[in-house]
Amino acid sequence: MNSGALVMVLYIAIFAIFFYFFLLRPQKKQQAAHDSLVNELKPGDSILTSSGFYGVVINISDDVVIVEFGNNKNCRIPMQKNAIVDVEKQDE
Repeated sequence: MNSGALVMVLYIAIFAIFFYFFLLRPQKKQQAAHDSLVNELKPGDSILTSSGFYGVVINISDDVVIVEFGNNKNCRIPMQKNAIVDVEKQDE
């Protein structure tokens, strides 16, 4: 192997390490934090959706949550758990 090929392999390895530590690793940490936030949901918790709406969790199934918006008890909308950005626990 000549020195030019060795330098090229070294550059690719450095780029791969940079890519992992600055792009993939933080994204995995953020996804894990979001997953734990969503898995701790309980009926009665107040949530903030990705579209900016505040609501209260009424019922939870596999990956769908029934959310009540506003003071109107008839405004209950099913939504995906992925749309939840923030959770405020009922007992806090």
